[in-house]
Amino acid sequence: MHILIVEDEKSIGQMIRAYLVKEGYEVSLAYNGMDALKLFSDISPQLLVLDRMLPDLSGDQVCREIRSISQVPIMMLTAKSDEESRIEGFELGVDDYVVKPFTTREVVYRIQALLKRAYPNHDSFDYDDDYLQVDFQHQMLLINHKEVVLTANEMGILKVLYDHKKQPLTREQLAEQAFGYDYEAFDRNIDTYIKNIRQKIERNPKEPDYIHTKYGIGYYFGKK
Repeated sequence: MHILIVEDEKSIGQMIRAYLVKEGYEVSLAYNGMDALKLFSDISPQLLVLDRMLPDLSGDQVCREIRSISQVPIMMLTAKSDEESRIEGFELGVDDYVVKPFTTREVVYRIQALLKRAYPNHDSFDYDDDYLQVDFQHQMLLINHKEVVLTANEMGILKVLYDHKKQPLTREQLAEQAFGYDYEAFDRNIDTYIKNIRQKIERNPKEPDYIHTKYGIGYYFGKK
């Protein structure tokens, strides 16, 4: 699990990071709002720890930007302890609200509890970038943490593409590996399956992030 910490007090951010790394998490740090938004786009973290008072964009502004594109769990850190400030934080869409001063140990425990609530079965996902989550064993696919149903054939094709990440496969190769028999009658349908999968999983099917066309060859899986 990848966690992004946004905290302008470097000593606090680095201390939380050290504890989380010790617990086995991958952790990135940002010290201002602009860097936080760029890092969020680059790494697609599974949880955001966000200081409310930042030197450029406020934590509130960062939270609004993130919430416009993602439902990733957000823990807000703040020195404001009054009820109105806490309510404002929850209205922004934060999932937990921690008031300074706090102990690093408490923050880490609360992060772990939030991750367990948000990703009760996270270990089962073969692919997980927060927007798209796929568990091939249980034939489960989530978009923005909401289940989307693929047919058995669509899931089979997606699995073959995933197993050969960034390696273009012809329609014949996709058909043979997904269905395991002479697929001549179905070969003409591969393009239709690809179109249907894109409609279900891509933000913009005309400009796909996951299933790409290699002209003259076929298709491949690989996030942009």
